[in-house]
Amino acid sequence: MRAVIQRVSEASVTIAGDVVGRIGTGLVVLVGVEAGDAAADADWLAGKVAQMRIFADEAGKMNRSVVEAGGGLLVISQFTLIASTARGNRPSFIEAARPEEAVPLYEQFLAAVESLTGRRPERGVFAADMQVALVNDGPITIVIDSRRRE
Repeated sequence: MRAVIQRVSEASVTIAGDVVGRIGTGLVVLVGVEAGDAAADADWLAGKVAQMRIFADEAGKMNRSVVEAGGGLLVISQFTLIASTARGNRPSFIEAARPEEAVPLYEQFLAAVESLTGRRPERGVFAADMQVALVNDGPITIVIDSRRRE
């Protein structure tokens, strides 16, 4: 599984003109599921997201997690994170998990994040056409891949 996390001062996701998720200060987490990923990947990734120290402490150093900073989470499924761009200029999504595999892992990730942070993350809708608006704070953007744990 792969996640792109962005520290934001605000963010929202809209579907067909309706805002379905919104946060103030916190993290936007884009999540892609690769074929062959497992529940252990979802749990490991959730742990990294929940504990990532990218919020400022009293000294102004990035030393606090989203929980310690009192921030929100907006989690959005995004299969395009699994794109292969090795050949040509048209990305291939053949390595992205099919919905029957991806949905349960996305839900596992959401449940694990909620358990670890003590709060229900805002979310998009799996496979929907979504418009995501955010103000990247920093800017801070980090990519985490469960297949690159070392």
